Amino acid sequence: MSRRNTEQENWITYLLSLSRMIYLFPAEVKGIGGSRWGYINEKGDFVLPPKYEMGHEFQENGLAIVQVDNLTGTINSDGYFIVKPKYDTISPFSEGRAAAIDGEGYKILDESGKEITTKAYFFIGDYQEGRAVVANNNEHGDYLFGYLNRRGKEVIPLSYEAASDFQDGKGVVKVKEGGYSLIDLTGKVLKSYPYPFVNYYGEGMLAFKEREDGNWGYMDESGKVAIEPKYIGVHQFIDGKAIVTVENHNHDYYGLIDRQGNFIIKPHYNSLLNLGEERYALGKAIDSEKPYLFPKYAIVDSSGQIYTGFIYNGVSKFKEGIASAYNDELTFFIDKRGQRIEQLPKVNGSGSLAFEKSLIKGDIDLRILYFDKKGKLIWKQNTIIPLNNDYSVIENKYTPNKDYLVYYPQLKGIASQESVNQTLKDLSGVKPIPQHTQLESSYAGDFDVSYYKNTLVVIEIKGYDYPFGAAHGMPVRKYTHIDLKSGKFYQLKDLFKPEADYVKVISQIVGEQIKNDDQYSYVFPDSYKGIKADQPFFISEGELNVYFEPYEIAPYAAGFPTFTIPFNEISSIIHHARDFWLSFH
Repeated sequence: MSRRNTEQENWITYLLSLSRMIYLFPAEVKGIGGSRWGYINEKGDFVLPPKYEMGHEFQENGLAIVQVDNLTGTINSDGYFIVKPKYDTISPFSEGRAAAIDGEGYKILDESGKEITTKAYFFIGDYQEGRAVVANNNEHGDYLFGYLNRRGKEVIPLSYEAASDFQDGKGVVKVKEGGYSLIDLTGKVLKSYPYPFVNYYGEGMLAFKEREDGNWGYMDESGKVAIEPKYIGVHQFIDGKAIVTVENHNHDYYGLIDRQGNFIIKPHYNSLLNLGEERYALGKAIDSEKPYLFPKYAIVDSSGQIYTGFIYNGVSKFKEGIASAYNDELTFFIDKRGQRIEQLPKVNGSGSLAFEKSLIKGDIDLRILYFDKKGKLIWKQNTIIPLNNDYSVIENKYTPNKDYLVYYPQLKGIASQESVNQTLKDLSGVKPIPQHTQLESSYAGDFDVSYYKNTLVVIEIKGYDYPFGAAHGMPVRKYTHIDLKSGKFYQLKDLFKPEADYVKVISQIVGEQIKNDDQYSYVFPDSYKGIKADQPFFISEGELNVYFEPYEIAPYAAGFPTFTIPFNEISSIIHHARDFWLSFH
């Protein structure tokens, strides 16, 4: 038999093996206590039931990262834990290794789940070309960088003030004596550069600054200046081209240059994204006086030829000649000329579509859905949460504007249903929003059924309001406690005896927790003055929880500082014969 025929047979065998593979896909189900993730097959049937707090995609090594009881582990396709949930987070595997974080710090796991590092680090990056950037403090308290090999050993000592990933066997490091060096995979210095900033190594070119407050330019590996410093921002060279930023009338504009610094795409645009496969998304601001608003995008190639108008709100990267894009109404696939591919699925809403193994995955308006390769919808998240045979929570969607999206709850089967549901709509942020007007901020709202027992349902209403151009937005968090029989919304005071000074009692308990529990060390000194009579709260099993808004008593990064008080600790002031208590007892 000829070598060619053997190769063909091997190829056919490989293709047949692919057709026999059973792929699993993460899918989310809303229920009592919040959402749970499981894994479906290509028919949309659950193979691994929805029992995880979070479930990520199965990677090429056959492992998926999941979360249980706020801890992270990995499973195989049978649902067997390869790494039991004991880490705070685990990063996706790169080159057969994953960085895991626990109370001690960063560690490296191999695919069997074994920790191959002998100590914890302050930081470990992804593996690239057999090396991972690692950082720790030395005995003098200096924060220094080095590199680990795939065995988890420090193959290049932690001796640098900064370090980049390796590319083409070379990395850029900042040396303690000043300046930067280009090193190889063994740590050997190939060339040193006496500049305050050197970065973005790619294709033999490095970006650099001659002064700390100066502009960026490019040099070759020998240190010879190839493009004089004249950009306020730069990117790595990819396929002989780099995206750069210039300033004009206090606004930033993006363009594309070649290796000589000639503009292929002139810097007249508010955004420029590399989509791969020699395609770019060219962004133009809707309002030239407000460039921080999300731009509209056109598709352009690496020669500067523009194929579409500025018609897309977002575009994904190209893969084998196909990308997804979305406008004000739809998400769909496009070809390399930016034209919609009509025979592939299109979905109402904003997000992305992608070929995922044997299915097409949609991530649209904060929801996951799957289609088969013919475009038939085979799975989407549930919109009904049954409480019992009489009551259920229905998910409704309100999206009057491309920048305003709310999923809000409606109760079915309860007393005073119409008025209760109107209150839930109001609390969720359902209000008149102009359809075709550019808003000054974006809002995304959602909800969870956090607790249900007897006739009490607790619904968490959450959201995120982001003013365009701001450093960050503000999260929203509200809890409603509803009696399903009466339709009454309970308040904190309804839990206690009329004569009880619950504000004083709870204030003292929270104060003691802040004082004595290290987990609350983030609270601003002297900021806590006690709770209010209408303090935000929520009921969970056997506990009362009170919480504060961001910035109220702690930094923004602390989120909503929450304090848990077991009911038996405040039993003497609880009104056990009152309807609030009886609703869940």
